[in-house]
Amino acid sequence: MIDAILARRSIRKYTDEPVSDEHIRAILEAAMSAPSGMNRKPWHFVAVTDREKLDRLGATTTSWGMLKEAPLAVVVCGDPGISEKYWDQDSIAALENLLIAVSMLGLGGVWLGCHPNPERVGPVREILGVPEPVVPIAVLSIGHPAEEKEPRTQYDEERVHRNAW
Repeated sequence: MIDAILARRSIRKYTDEPVSDEHIRAILEAAMSAPSGMNRKPWHFVAVTDREKLDRLGATTTSWGMLKEAPLAVVVCGDPGISEKYWDQDSIAALENLLIAVSMLGLGGVWLGCHPNPERVGPVREILGVPEPVVPIAVLSIGHPAEEKEPRTQYDEERVHRNAW
């Protein structure tokens, strides 16, 4: 499992091969297996395969251009109405599970930040019809990789504090 985590890399280039419905289901099932405070599960996911919507999402900001090539985006949303305290943390845990599942299935993906930037949240909400109070937290660009990156560790002993700072 550690090797799978270390192998997960941000992939921004994809082939034109679509992501199968079975893979979409598997990555969403992995996402929904994340831990959740009081088991509230305050997440929602929008799986986007519509080319026009992917292109519109890709035009939201210059750093999201890879969506114009991706066959799939999954928008991870959190619902503060379900869990007022932990909606964002729970949703991010689901997002990380989703990214690891993408990698383990031989797909590639990259996390594109959305919340708390209104210039990103607003267009995503409008393009996909995300209702209030649900918040689009991140967009994940996903596809069959057209680039390869070696596994790596980013361990940094200077960031580890034991028993106290």
